[in-house]
Amino acid sequence: MRYLPLNANDRAAMLDVVGVKSIDALFEDVPKSARLDSLIDLPLHQSEAAVEGHMSRLSSKSVSASSVPFFCGAGAYKHHIPSTVDHLIQRSEFLTAYTPYQPEISQGTLQTLFEFQTQVALLTGMDVANASMYDGSTACAEAVVMAHRVARGKKPKAILAPGLHPHYAAATQTLASTLSINVTEVAPAIGQDQSVIDMITDEMSCVVVQSPNVFGEIVDLAPIAEKAHAHKALLIAVFTEPVALGLIKSPGEQGADIVVGEGQGLGVGLNFGGPHVGLFACRQKLVRQMPGRVCGETVDANGERGYVLTLSTREQHIRREKATSNICTNSGLCCLAFTIHMSLLGDAGLKRLATLNHENACHMADIIDGIDGAEVLNETFFNEFTVKLSKRASEVVQALADKDILGGVPFSRISGGQHEDLLLVCATEVVSDDDIHAFGHALEEVLS
Repeated sequence: MRYLPLNANDRAAMLDVVGVKSIDALFEDVPKSARLDSLIDLPLHQSEAAVEGHMSRLSSKSVSASSVPFFCGAGAYKHHIPSTVDHLIQRSEFLTAYTPYQPEISQGTLQTLFEFQTQVALLTGMDVANASMYDGSTACAEAVVMAHRVARGKKPKAILAPGLHPHYAAATQTLASTLSINVTEVAPAIGQDQSVIDMITDEMSCVVVQSPNVFGEIVDLAPIAEKAHAHKALLIAVFTEPVALGLIKSPGEQGADIVVGEGQGLGVGLNFGGPHVGLFACRQKLVRQMPGRVCGETVDANGERGYVLTLSTREQHIRREKATSNICTNSGLCCLAFTIHMSLLGDAGLKRLATLNHENACHMADIIDGIDGAEVLNETFFNEFTVKLSKRASEVVQALADKDILGGVPFSRISGGQHEDLLLVCATEVVSDDDIHAFGHALEEVLS
């Protein structure tokens, strides 16, 4: 028997409260091109063995990131993850641990989250970090909303620098549009992040700057922070590659008030696009406006060390109008993977890993710059940079893929078609010298 708890009158009453005339109206914001007007062309049923065989055949058509030279980045990065990480996160006490609503039955979970927060705070140069967000893009959006709360609605504008990842900008625009926050988004352009300094006014609650930015450039945040603070605005610093913070001066040292980013590069694999883990940290004075949850260390009645949810200003815990976020969970298992990988590396290991990344990227940039029809545009970069090509980047990437090389991400793919001649190329520690030279030879052939 099908379970249909609502009748037509129930649905009509709910739609009336929401203020729409039909269920279809609830999906107006979804482009018509993305909607289905009929069932998907699939068999209604198949045996488990038949489905497994079909999916295996489909999978065999894909190219594994581990089977060919891989130079893709643009917000998701391939790093070597020690086997220890996967072994530990699959232990039953971690994999099946209950979400930390009741601290007395989830001390292990709370302790790992406490360690995670400590690592994120140290990595970003901030006073306090929360127990994670869904991913970097939603963390960015929540940071803009947080800045709006800090300003108590008196500063209704925010500005997004031209080097912010387009997906992060889109997520921010979506959330801000529901809260009457006026977000000014500067069109993506390389070498233009400092231009936001002249755009900061007293109406701004925050300015959002990514470093390394989507083009791979390292941005000096200090002068932007100085101008923002002069107008009583907050600087939100964004990153997509956490390994970069092993070499680059932390955003906190450069004057950032809120730091958000993607933690996937440490402990979490590419995994066909997810799940990821969002990092969120801020100054101590702003902590009560921070979304999500904060785990703290304390002692019990017997003087024994214990962990508690020090702050939990979510809708599930307090009145909705007082909540700082409606986030219903955090990426707990991904947090644990991040924490284990960071613990294995340590401070010296992270710096060494970052150095290997930068050295590989420099070597690759030198080779590309010597190829006719290819020009590296960056003056600064960590492990990713932008190449201007004499052909459309999408066509070049396809030609490289035909040669069993995943040669980067066309910028037009993530920017809605802008800058079709730009290619984002990334070289991490998993790229060998042979891989780099193979890329150079293949690119030269494709462009000639």
